[in-house]
Amino acid sequence: MFAVYAESFDENDPLTGLVVGERPDPEVPEGWTVVTVRAASLNHHDLFSLRGVGLGEDALPMILGCDAAGIDEDGREVVVHAIIGNPSWVGDETLDPHRSLLSERHPGTFAERVAVPRRNVVVKPASLSFEEAACLPTAWLTAYRMLFTRGGVVPGETVLVQGAGGGVSTAAITLGRAAGVRVLVTSRDAAKAQRAVELGAHEAFEHGARLPVKVDAVLDTVGRATWSHSIRALKPGGRLITSGTTSGPDLESAELTRIFFLQLSVVGSTMGTRGELVRMLSLLDASGARPLIHQAMPFERAREGFAAMAHGDLFGKIVFTTAPSQW
Repeated sequence: MFAVYAESFDENDPLTGLVVGERPDPEVPEGWTVVTVRAASLNHHDLFSLRGVGLGEDALPMILGCDAAGIDEDGREVVVHAIIGNPSWVGDETLDPHRSLLSERHPGTFAERVAVPRRNVVVKPASLSFEEAACLPTAWLTAYRMLFTRGGVVPGETVLVQGAGGGVSTAAITLGRAAGVRVLVTSRDAAKAQRAVELGAHEAFEHGARLPVKVDAVLDTVGRATWSHSIRALKPGGRLITSGTTSGPDLESAELTRIFFLQLSVVGSTMGTRGELVRMLSLLDASGARPLIHQAMPFERAREGFAAMAHGDLFGKIVFTTAPSQW
């Protein structure tokens, strides 16, 4: 079958190991099902995999991709939940010590077909297109969990989203606005800041700028470059929810004095559960809010999409689609 996969690793030039070609059809263990992929979205995780992060040499070649929407064996339109856990695990899947994402131990979604546990398929609302639904299981689910589960954000509160343009950031803006949250954003890029306002952010500020108000919560996926600003932006008793370190994990200052004196909470967040995916789909279905798609392109142009992400030339999600002949 047609697939996009990693054949080798290169930390400095990850696209060196990217192959667009043919792979065997997926093996289907007992209790699993096959989804015929209609659309799949690109994540930073896929670039990290090409750099050898979270993926061993012994797993190569590996079909990339965590997110997908398509048709299951029962003919239903479905969204794929990307976390593959221990079948005996009970409770929050993100806490399962043996969990992995599709494309780490099991072939991913950048293919005509993908095999997943039956519990990992969720019925897609008819109001969402396959392209829109394919954006949700990683970046959007991460943003949903950061906001509402780990962050405990409620209508009327004010949230700062560090960075504008990425999948998690644009998701947080849209989800926050749909839930009645006041959303502020920062960006190094004036054009992206303006687009964030057009997307639904109430105000946008330069990276590191002093804000006119203290906020209830900050969503930070950047790490070192924004950490001090995130802490300083919070009102007493505020929450910083962290789910990424794209600028690096090593801090010049952890701002511990401010954290204990102002009784701030620093909360980690990772991905999201199947139940959270179901609730998020219901929110989008009811509210009319939709993922922002930077560009949809056929799988044959996957290298172009990866290159755009590597260069940071995105505002929203890159989505790969399959041709009708591949259904």
